[in-house]
Amino acid sequence: MEKFSVSLPLTGEYLTTVRLTTGGLCALVGFDVDSTEDFKVCVTESLLILKRNGYLTANIEFGVGESLACSITGAEKGGEKDDSLEDEISRALLSALLGKVEFKQDADGVQEIRFEG
Repeated sequence: MEKFSVSLPLTGEYLTTVRLTTGGLCALVGFDVDSTEDFKVCVTESLLILKRNGYLTANIEFGVGESLACSITGAEKGGEKDDSLEDEISRALLSALLGKVEFKQDADGVQEIRFEG
């Protein structure tokens, strides 16, 4: 499995770039249009979870092979933490679209999210 990784600030303009990159990687592994859109939503929601947990930046590592794996890790703390219900909605959405999602957390909240499509 080949690795593709990127680090980015958790701001709006970079989220669009990540969605485009994710779509390209989905095409490489042969995802159909619906699966590609689901995977892009999951990447975006994961980044938003980390942002709401106080991260300013994140690292994304894709594993590209017969399938597409994704690990998204919060990198730099210091942002405002938002303890809203939006995290629960995002978690439910990830679980509904992917089935199996792993959340790594500590006392401060979510640190890493892993999934595969």
